[in-house]
Amino acid sequence: MKIGFNADDEAFRQTVAAWMEQHLKGDFAPLRFRGGPGDEHSFPEERKAWERLLASGGWIGVGWAPEHGGRGLSLSRQVIFHEEYARAGGPGRMGHIGEGLVGPTLAAFGTTEQQARLLPGILAGTQFWCQGYSEPGAGSDLANVKTRAVLDDSGEHWLISGQKVWTSLAHEADWCFVLARTEPGSSGHHGLSFLLVPMAQASIRVQPIQQLTGTSEFNEVFFDQTPTATANLVGKPGDGWKIAMALLGFERGVSTLGQQMQFHNELDEIIRIAKDNGAARDPILRQRIAQAWAGLKVLRYNSLRMLSGPQDGSLRKEAMIYKLAWSTWHLELGKLAMDVLGSEAEILDAGPYALSRLQSLFLFTRADTIYGGSNEIQRNIIAERALGMPREPRLRG
Repeated sequence: MKIGFNADDEAFRQTVAAWMEQHLKGDFAPLRFRGGPGDEHSFPEERKAWERLLASGGWIGVGWAPEHGGRGLSLSRQVIFHEEYARAGGPGRMGHIGEGLVGPTLAAFGTTEQQARLLPGILAGTQFWCQGYSEPGAGSDLANVKTRAVLDDSGEHWLISGQKVWTSLAHEADWCFVLARTEPGSSGHHGLSFLLVPMAQASIRVQPIQQLTGTSEFNEVFFDQTPTATANLVGKPGDGWKIAMALLGFERGVSTLGQQMQFHNELDEIIRIAKDNGAARDPILRQRIAQAWAGLKVLRYNSLRMLSGPQDGSLRKEAMIYKLAWSTWHLELGKLAMDVLGSEAEILDAGPYALSRLQSLFLFTRADTIYGGSNEIQRNIIAERALGMPREPRLRG
């Protein structure tokens, strides 16, 4: 797929760039390039205020259909918005899970009542979401979910019991979507349901996971007979796996191009330093920089292939390779950054964990190949689901 930008599109690009330049200053200036992966703990209240400012400018839900409160922008203009947002150093979105995952999922599978009740808060930048998928024994193997939900005696509430882990920004979220087992005795993909759960409840305990850096953007979340109304079930009981997979398909949507612009910013910084410190004169480093540039172009073209199909959450073959491709590329970029920095890569400006942007990049890319599905699991998915190869033998216990 080739996305072309006509004169009106380029005028729209200038509008986005001008808005970002006008508003990413003053109290919001410190947010530039902050709050992304590995930095999600930074400036939470300021980034929530930024979400409200984005909403006032009509920049939340730009690709949502007008009947759901969005602007219904063309794919090319959605691409432009995400690229210019990242180019300007727009902060990591506190509302990404709501806008990018929950909204499209409710539009595709939610009831009219659910859409009317929950979508406006996302669009206004006032309600924030977290994802209740991973568990201690169900990370990359998501079908191994043990969290369970049963109907109470009144039949009006599901009662959820279990534990979720690696839940980004759960301590800041108003809602969590939870994949839970609602059919007793079921296993694997069967018997799972997709529940929406308000977080402000005494029966929910959010426990931060403190990292070596002293920060805690991830959490464990414990549910102890936590109620959520039956009106918060998306789809029917047992539809959870189908809806969960569709949500992951939405995750590989147009925002991936914004992610790539962030990668481009990182590569530009590496090139600038290589020119300044003389590393660019090393023919091996020059070759690796060229390979990084070419690899980023390949990621972009594959994303355009992904976007050329229906945007209904289905995981096409091009989408199945994306996580493996970008995480591997980004890992190598982190190594390149350290080699370009040379001895400076081993020096901290101040006390413990006062890392530079590129030092943080190097350390956090260690996790890129694990979270969201490890590379080993991704290769199995590609082999079995994309290429139709025989399934890997599974141990049964």
